[in-house]
Amino acid sequence: MSYKERLQAWTIVRLLPDMQRTIVGRFRHRSDADGHVHFLRQQIPNASFVVVFDSQSGIEG
Repeated sequence: MSYKERLQAWTIVRLLPDMQRTIVGRFRHRSDADGHVHFLRQQIPNASFVVVFDSQSGIEG
């Protein structure tokens, strides 16, 4: 994993039915992720989004 990828640990996840999820975006700062979630909730009001800290971003295990 590159240095740049490690800097983007704040992740927006869209929660889908049947315990599925998809990553919407990665951000360097929590406030940036929160602002984008606010925008997404306005654009897609029926969807569920959460901001999580992904400390192992990009690590396969």
